[in-house]
Amino acid sequence: MKSSAKKIELASVDDLFSTEESRQDATLERVQIIPLSELHPFPDHPFSVRDDDDIMKETLDSVKARGILTPAIARPREDGGYELVAGHRRKRACELAGLDAMPVIVRDLDRDEAIIIMVDTNIQRENISPIEKAKALKMKLEAIKRQGARTDLTSTQVAQKLSVEKVGDEAGISKDQVRRYVRLTELSPELQKMVDEKKIAMTPAVEISYLKPEEQALLVETMESEQATPSLSQAQRMKRMSQEGKLDEDTMLSVMSEQKKPEVERIVFTGDTLRKYFPRSYTPKKMEETIINLLEGWMKKRQRSQER
Repeated sequence: MKSSAKKIELASVDDLFSTEESRQDATLERVQIIPLSELHPFPDHPFSVRDDDDIMKETLDSVKARGILTPAIARPREDGGYELVAGHRRKRACELAGLDAMPVIVRDLDRDEAIIIMVDTNIQRENISPIEKAKALKMKLEAIKRQGARTDLTSTQVAQKLSVEKVGDEAGISKDQVRRYVRLTELSPELQKMVDEKKIAMTPAVEISYLKPEEQALLVETMESEQATPSLSQAQRMKRMSQEGKLDEDTMLSVMSEQKKPEVERIVFTGDTLRKYFPRSYTPKKMEETIINLLEGWMKKRQRSQER
């Protein structure tokens, strides 16, 4: 006769004598001191680390004075060592300060999770260039799309899937602005450099991003020969010509050789700003007339004082 007794698994001695508090404590993240030689840069990291950057100088001064106050975040590499997710500038500061190790929190992250953390911990920095921001936002959106396409996610994770609107909210910009930034990644490296150097404004740069690669290369040559950059209206016309198959060397030169209309400088005051200086009965027209009269009186007074 077969025994009907069920197999009973006995708890280990460690389990018997460990407390719930100690078991929970074992699951907490711990800071490890890891040699810099074992910390590798995140592949395709879009944020540059420059030694002459003001923030780098501040970070270096802080590291020299107090060490690393905020641990970096890294994940294990298949080839050994760790891949930095957040903390590239801190690592560089440690190298410049002559340190050989730094505090790090190691997390078991997949690449998409790591990308989102990497972008979120850097995107709010003030000294990010437009192209760095563009590449970072694109990486995050693509990571989120891949997460949404996977079938191994729990319902909670699926519910946390971010849209373009959410990405914009977290970056402090609108969804349309997110899309415009992502468009900049379609520019050639030469044009991207011009955007970062503020030789081309972002709005016309977005329109130029719709040109074919060979058309973008031709535009770079044309800008050099004409010593001019396209205005928004010029960029829009070239985009339209490209879509119609009419953009070639002659038509591009024709557009770029046009003399730009000088921009009208405007100074705008809101009603709330001006209203406190006028009676409630004053209309906007009456407020404008009063301001002009006061300015004319001020100008005449200045002229008289200069003649003395």
